[in-house]
Amino acid sequence: MADVLATHSWQSDLVEAPTHVAIIMDGNGRWANERNLPRAIGHRMGVEAVRRAVKASIELGIEYLTLYSFSTENWTRPQGEISDLMGLMKRFIRRDLADLHQSGVRILVIGERTGVDSELITMIDDAVRVTAANTKLTLVIAFNYGSRSEIANAAQRLADKVATGQICSSKITAELLGQEINPLNIPDPDLLIRTSGEERLSNFLLWQCAYTEFVFLEEYWPDFDINLLRSAITRFQRRERRFGGLRHKTSA
Repeated sequence: MADVLATHSWQSDLVEAPTHVAIIMDGNGRWANERNLPRAIGHRMGVEAVRRAVKASIELGIEYLTLYSFSTENWTRPQGEISDLMGLMKRFIRRDLADLHQSGVRILVIGERTGVDSELITMIDDAVRVTAANTKLTLVIAFNYGSRSEIANAAQRLADKVATGQICSSKITAELLGQEINPLNIPDPDLLIRTSGEERLSNFLLWQCAYTEFVFLEEYWPDFDINLLRSAITRFQRRERRFGGLRHKTSA
């Protein structure tokens, strides 16, 4: 981690780095297919890109990085691929937790626990606990995550509170629902990046991305590096963010 931080100095050139960058890491399978390699190799190379993204985010002054690692829809994939993805998550935690902790990375995980084996749940909980006090970068891993379910579950919890008399239905506002959706108080993404040329959200952070700027990259996720992240942030800086009102430039 330290050698990467010493290599680049681009952060000093930033006028306003986004506080929160979210990434849909797409294209591992196609990257492998174009090279006549098994899809599993593409996923493993995708983990290397995760490591580069974390290091680059620390260097560029990003405070929150959210990565879409496994969606609730991914359960429809072949069982062998699912097992490989679960194994990659375990290996990532085993191999990288110590380095992430030493580098000041706090780990948070959003998503459902249904269907995830108990060993992996324990590993996730330990990673969150060990890194809880770190402040350099908050790495949010969206694992077994689906935004529609997240919103529906939050609405159900509010409905339960109404049924038990904890709140009155007339008191339910967008702000209150947002707090129920996001109990970890993670700021909404300023910038969402999707790799591989696809241009859709795929059930990712639907509520949180109401005013997020989108940047779509043609490159596949295994090729992601600090230069692509810089390029996306530069495009973000050129945008004028209005938030439903007057112009708000992201850069001077």
